[in-house]
This record gives sequence, structure tokens and C-alpha cells, in this order.
Amino acid sequence: QVQLVESGGGLVQAGGSLRLSCAASGRTFSTYNMGWFRQAPGKEREFVAVIRWTGGSTLYADSVKGRFTISRDNAKNTVYLEMNSLKPEDTAVYYCAASRYRTIMEIMAGPNGMDYWGKGTLVTVSS
Repeated sequence: QVQLVESGGGLVQAGGSLRLSCAASGRTFSTYNMGWFRQAPGKEREFVAVIRWTGGSTLYADSVKGRFTISRDNAKNTVYLEMNSLKPEDTAVYYCAASRYRTIMEIMAGPNGMDYWGKGTLVTVSS
């Protein structure tokens, strides 16, 4: 069992930065591929970024590539999402999720099939 708790969301002006954290419980965190997803009001949940359990491979949605960076610290059971050059269209609830067996390519394809989800943290970007 893995429990995920996101933090770091808030209100920021366009062009600003935020760093989201996702703290995981459980001894097997280091064996899970970890993803960040987001859901804007009235829209479906969408993929943002994913990092392999080793930390050696990452993938990003085209909309955030070059602006967002995903990383993880397995010793701290934490995955991060560094968000720079934020835009109003980045406004959403951001969720972290864990998958033991889905590959990072499969995770990039969409949110279905993830094993565990956090409750989300709201990011609001004002223009």
C-alpha cells in the first residue's frame, strides 16, 4: 500500500514558479514509476510528467516540455515537479500517482491504470 500526499500548490502570477512535492508512505516507493497529472475545471485529467523508478528516464507532455522538471528522491520517498514560466492555462489541480507495472510510455498515454493517487494540490496562475 502506498499513500501519496501532494503539497506546494498555490496562487502565482504568470511567469512565476512553483515546486510541487509528493510525499509517499511505504517501503516500496522506490519500485514505482511516478507520474504527475492535472485536471482543470471542466476538463479531463491529463498527463503532465512521469519519472521511472530509477530516476533515470523522464517524459513530459508537449505543453510543459522545457518549463517543468520532474525529479525524485527515493531516500526521502518524495517526487517533485518544478514548474517555471507558468501560464494561466497551467491552472489546475495537480495529482501525483504511482504505478508498479505501467511503463513510463504507458503512463504518458493517460491516467487510467495507475495504482495509487494523491488527493491533489491546486495551482492557480493569474494573468
